[in-house]
Amino acid sequence: MKIEVVPYDPRWPEAFEKEKVAILSKAAQAIVTIHHIGSTAVPGLSAKPIIDMLIETPSLEIFDKHSVAIESLGYEGLGEMGIPGRRYFRKGGENRTHQIHAFATGDPGLRRHLAFRDYLRAHPVVCREYDELKRKVAETCQQDIDQYCEGKNDFIQKHEALALEWVSMAKS
Repeated sequence: MKIEVVPYDPRWPEAFEKEKVAILSKAAQAIVTIHHIGSTAVPGLSAKPIIDMLIETPSLEIFDKHSVAIESLGYEGLGEMGIPGRRYFRKGGENRTHQIHAFATGDPGLRRHLAFRDYLRAHPVVCREYDELKRKVAETCQQDIDQYCEGKNDFIQKHEALALEWVSMAKS
């Protein structure tokens, strides 16, 4: 997979909405809601041009029954793909365009993804730091996705923890 971090594209939210409609047309019975997550969901943040979607499902058993319907949209289902309690799908092969991360209602993965997205949206200084880091890592990782992810990992872990605290404080 080519690792290319590009400037924010204001068409990304529209691309998300279009794909959301397509997914709901095939599997609405298995979906509580679909969120736009990841860097393409944060205005102004550079990103790999891949639309990340977070699906909340009533249960993974129900969701699994709709895997073939989702795959009919061009997705490849990869099971948990290293994260227990998740269902991961990708679309576009080596030129990936979309990714689905599905979790059952109540799974901490839902809260974690949304908290990080919302934290970046609300903290422009952190967002700029993340933007700079992603660009730097993309330039130096030699097209190695594992190296790219590892280069961002410490930042993500730190700010994901801060994001979860921030969300908890906002709710109290």
